[in-house]
Amino acid sequence: MSRARRMWKALEPYHAITYFAPETRRATDALGLKGGWMSYFGCRAAPLGAVGPEFVAAVFYNFHPAMVARSLPDAWSYASPAQLLDARLTAVDHAVRRLFPGGSFDRAAELGRRAAELAPIAGRPIAAANAALDWPDDPQLVLWQATTILRESRGDGHVAALVAAGLTPGQALVTISAAGGPSKEVFQLNRRWSDDEWATASDDLRSRGLLDAEGALTADGRALRQQVEDTTDSLADQGWRALGDELTTELHDLVRPLSAALMSDGLIPADNPMAMRWE
Repeated sequence: MSRARRMWKALEPYHAITYFAPETRRATDALGLKGGWMSYFGCRAAPLGAVGPEFVAAVFYNFHPAMVARSLPDAWSYASPAQLLDARLTAVDHAVRRLFPGGSFDRAAELGRRAAELAPIAGRPIAAANAALDWPDDPQLVLWQATTILRESRGDGHVAALVAAGLTPGQALVTISAAGGPSKEVFQLNRRWSDDEWATASDDLRSRGLLDAEGALTADGRALRQQVEDTTDSLADQGWRALGDELTTELHDLVRPLSAALMSDGLIPADNPMAMRWE
């Protein structure tokens, strides 16, 4: 496993507290937002400002545009981006204190911030927007903001790799599912592409020789999917290379036990749309 992928696996669950902890939904419900998806899109898009659904669908990439449009711009009529930034940070604070009472985060926060400040943001709009935010004071929140910048930097690079490979949002989901990732049902529940749209994406992949008649990746399909993952890792490794092996390993070893607890206690579903598998 590459260094960049190893770090993604170690850090992603800690960032994902914001998506799966009930504290986030309670905070956005209190502001008047309607439902979990409006909460998700409002909180994740808040660093970008009060942007419209077209922009968010483009940069988030694999969500159905109609799904995004059911939440944005309506979310901004209930709460401003600044209010949602405060809400998501407060929610994470409450969740971390509940999940890890008495936990010590000082060193992980120090290293996480250093790594986040080295993460590439040029050409990566979601990462750049999060990197422009003020840093919180409490170490558990510094660590969360750092993992957020790092995962969005990686994610923006992943979108670039998908675009370079000629994979549309729907095709990206079909291919990762066929490569052993989350099931079609998980993706349809969480990204809202219909059966017909999934079939169309699959037919297009077959016409390119990337998918066979049974829906499995061909040799060319496996190679293209691997190319996407390798490019994603290579682009994400820029920051880890700058941080250096010693500090990268130290950060990994500090945060991985936290993420292991989050994955094992059921907060984050085993079959999740982030394609996060845990051994």
